[in-house]
Amino acid sequence: MTDQAVGGGPLLPETGEAPAAPAPGNRAPGARPEGAAARPAPSTGALAPHFAGRRRELKELHADIARAGLDTLSGRKGTRSRVLLIAGRPGSGRTALAEQLLRERAGDHPDGVLRAMLTGPGGEPADTARTARELLAALGAEAPPGAAEDELTAQLREALAARRALLFLDDAPGAEQVEPLLPDAPDCLVVVVSQGPLTGIPDVRPCALGGLDSAAGVEILSRYAGPTRITVDPRTADSVVEECGGQPAALVLAGAWLAARPMSSVADLLRALHDIDLPDDLPTGVRPLCRAFRLAHDALPPPAARILRLLTLAPGGLVDAHIASALAGCSVAAAATTLDDFATLGLLRPLAAPQDGDGDAAGIRTPDAATHPPYRLPGCLDPLVRALLPEYERPAEVQLARARMLERTVRLLQSCRAMGEPADSPARQKVAGLPRSLRFASRAAAAHWLHSRRGALLDAAAMAVADGELDTLDRRLMAALTRTLLAHRGPEAAAPDLYALHGLVLRVAERRGLARERAAALLNLADLDGRAGRTAQALTRYRQALEAARSVPDPVATGRALESLGCTYTELGDWQRAADWYGRALELRLARGEGADAARLYGRIGGAHSCAGRWDEALTSWRAAARTFRRLGEVSGQARATGEMARVREYAGRPEEALRTCLEALDLARKADDGRLEAALQLRIADTLDRLGDPAAARLHRSVGERLLEDYPE
Repeated sequence: MTDQAVGGGPLLPETGEAPAAPAPGNRAPGARPEGAAARPAPSTGALAPHFAGRRRELKELHADIARAGLDTLSGRKGTRSRVLLIAGRPGSGRTALAEQLLRERAGDHPDGVLRAMLTGPGGEPADTARTARELLAALGAEAPPGAAEDELTAQLREALAARRALLFLDDAPGAEQVEPLLPDAPDCLVVVVSQGPLTGIPDVRPCALGGLDSAAGVEILSRYAGPTRITVDPRTADSVVEECGGQPAALVLAGAWLAARPMSSVADLLRALHDIDLPDDLPTGVRPLCRAFRLAHDALPPPAARILRLLTLAPGGLVDAHIASALAGCSVAAAATTLDDFATLGLLRPLAAPQDGDGDAAGIRTPDAATHPPYRLPGCLDPLVRALLPEYERPAEVQLARARMLERTVRLLQSCRAMGEPADSPARQKVAGLPRSLRFASRAAAAHWLHSRRGALLDAAAMAVADGELDTLDRRLMAALTRTLLAHRGPEAAAPDLYALHGLVLRVAERRGLARERAAALLNLADLDGRAGRTAQALTRYRQALEAARSVPDPVATGRALESLGCTYTELGDWQRAADWYGRALELRLARGEGADAARLYGRIGGAHSCAGRWDEALTSWRAAARTFRRLGEVSGQARATGEMARVREYAGRPEEALRTCLEALDLARKADDGRLEAALQLRIADTLDRLGDPAAARLHRSVGERLLEDYPE
């Protein structure tokens, strides 16, 4: 199994791994003059990660894995996975250490690595139900839409029970988010990264991180600025490491600042760090990272600094050139260059480069919305960048940036959906007129973009709904996302995401008093509840939808709600209530002159009466269905209704009448040229003849029916 990640793509290590250094004595790739952001070579992007220091901690973690647990010491075989905790401040390199451990232990776990981020971009705890659902999807297990958290976590534990997998839970706020996800599988290993202890989870093996030693810190600086400047002034380099508190994230930012300034010395870096003013009440432990971040931020050109601050508005924390372009109001090419610069400066972490399913290279020359690589703000920097947004940006500008981003997302979704249609369709022709950067090279490229951005797109819809001031845009976004998911994933695979989207639509409809939208959302949610087996919840929502539809009035939604109530009571085996609700739906269809729907409802009422053993009422309903089909000229429907009349008469103990009616239905089926129905009727006639004591005639009809089944297979 390949590595799987939850929360917007494969997780890159938290800032704390030193990138590979440029050539000694040379400028950093694409370095700009003093005070400008460094620009990497287009083909390389961010520099390759390199693990620095932490060898003692890594050795202790390996020893903890081999050490016996409490269950083993007591003579019992362990029932739960071993849990390793790597604790430390954000920016201490805790994620980098966890990633190195996972690389070294991957060979012992053939079922691969599962990753989940347990904290959202704004610092809020991630939704446990969504995390469990994403982990299940990574395992290839399906979960019913709208399932409760307990159901999903239990299904996750069951899916992991017989596996040997590594589960990496990054940035856990506490034990409450970790405990429900722990598998009952002693052969699995769970690695948790958190700032504090996991109180309440037994037999957790903690590894607390402090600052790096001087040698490892200097190594990080050397890999950015090259060894020459470090070698000529080693004591100042040690002072820089001390000034950064030995925190890898701070050292990365400081080293990148130095790499972008090939004419500056290590002493200049130390002086620049000292010159950063911080509030006196700032805790001592966070001061080094704050100082290094302010150094990097203040050195950015104003347009780049503004883009960096606006990136905190990105849904799900996932950033690409389109998001940055829309937020800042600049071109996609300029945004792509700026994001590349941020990655070189250690301000962004690149995620896996997108690849489309047709085998096209991610770096194809034709501009394609799917080829812009995604990035993420490191978790340790996100709160620092977020704190600057209200300081520099007015609320109206922030709102405008959000609106531009949502509008761009809608256009990308429309382009993505169009790629799921035939090449000569009107939608494809319309998309051909969009800018090239908004188009996709192939259907596979569009599907890959949708898959890789799915979590962020759902977060975008939720963010727009929570905003409350963008209800026109959020309704367009949810409609476009719904259609795109259906076009590329189909109704079954998209059902969990659709459940979340319909819930958001319901929230907006109730907030704005939109009865039609409320009825539609309730109907869609009720349909999904019913398919998932939550019948009582479906009934409640169908009744609420009926009330909302009647208040408008909306006859289409009213009819659908009435019929759905009948179907739900049919599933419950309450035939009387089912027939009653079908009857109410029938009255509405008849009043609107909808003959085909009326004929179908006559049949549903007849079926409900048949199941209840009310043969006369069933016959009356099926006769009405047959008459309606005859008036509509639908001979096949008339034949089926007549055949059901024969079935009711047979159940009622009147085989002679059933035989005559069945022969009548057979004649109608032949006129309709419905071979499958004709075969079914021939077999039913044979069964009736057997009961009437005519086996010869029964054999004749049965042989004809079996021959027809061979000619008209399903």
